[in-house]
Amino acid sequence: MLRHRCWNIALSLLLLLPLLAAGHASADGPETICPVDASGQCLTGELTAIELRALMAEIAAYPAPDVTPIPVDESLLNSRSYRRVLDAVTIYDAPNGNPIGTLDPGFNFVTVINRVDNWVEVNPGQWIQDEFLGGARISRFAGVTFNSSPLYPFAWFLLDTKPSQRPGAKPVPGTEFIPRYTLVNIYASTTVDGWRWYLIGPDQWVHQTRLGKITPVKRPEGVEGRWIAIDLYEQTLIAYENDTPVYATLISSGLPDWPTNEGLFQIWDRYEHTPMSGAEGAPDFYYLEEVPWTMFFDHDIALHGTYWHDGFGYRHSHGCVNLTITDAHWLYRWTEGPYANAYVYVYSSGQYTR
Repeated sequence: MLRHRCWNIALSLLLLLPLLAAGHASADGPETICPVDASGQCLTGELTAIELRALMAEIAAYPAPDVTPIPVDESLLNSRSYRRVLDAVTIYDAPNGNPIGTLDPGFNFVTVINRVDNWVEVNPGQWIQDEFLGGARISRFAGVTFNSSPLYPFAWFLLDTKPSQRPGAKPVPGTEFIPRYTLVNIYASTTVDGWRWYLIGPDQWVHQTRLGKITPVKRPEGVEGRWIAIDLYEQTLIAYENDTPVYATLISSGLPDWPTNEGLFQIWDRYEHTPMSGAEGAPDFYYLEEVPWTMFFDHDIALHGTYWHDGFGYRHSHGCVNLTITDAHWLYRWTEGPYANAYVYVYSSGQYTR
């Protein structure tokens, strides 16, 4: 389902000079174009030609967000051999041994601890034939730490995208794709037919549904020290030290039938690895072994690492907040010790329209 959210595509600023000098937009063009501050708020109602040239200079001076990506540790990603169970299977006590149980069909993953011929051991004394197992989909995406207070809002591309030269227009033939998970600044915004378009560089405008935007939020009353904010609308997460953002990334929260609850919570339990299961006997039954870097904050809802999809920036879960293994590990370590019960603030900066 598409969201009413941010996405980046390119446009020529110089093409807007006559429109801006006239002080209004054409009937089929943008309503107004304004530069934005770090929170995404318009600084003025409309750009003059002089302001537009100044913005171009700003883009040249600050071409990318001042952040540092978290290193991806391959040994951390491959600390377990995760395999998907493709159908209902019988579990045996040994290779070619006696059946001791079954695993119902569903969205099921196991971890391999031993192999003998075409048999794999998934727990001590539990063996499954290898032909019933597929692979995992471990993401190598990672969030970023802030080097300084951001001058502009920034966002990740959620899909390979060709930017447009004008807001609301199709990309010019020959325009190259900007790869998914590319991180960009948002310098200006406008609305066309009810949708936001964002300026990410000279001659580059993007529809809002192509981006996962980092939107700062005010610290909730009573929260101090380290805390985590989760924006369900943008599918993003920001970690804070009091009022200072220190880390940001993409997440995947609950699907419409299993929404992640909004509100202010505290982490109440944590596990480096733990099994998860749910919806037993239903078509959406799932069983997941060794879910990494898990932090429960809302009853049985948790922040945790995810090895079964790479769809970050989109809703994907049964209510939990999915992170890459790299991001989950960073947050787990960041909230240890005196911060083990850190607050988690879940909110939505907008509403889905379809």
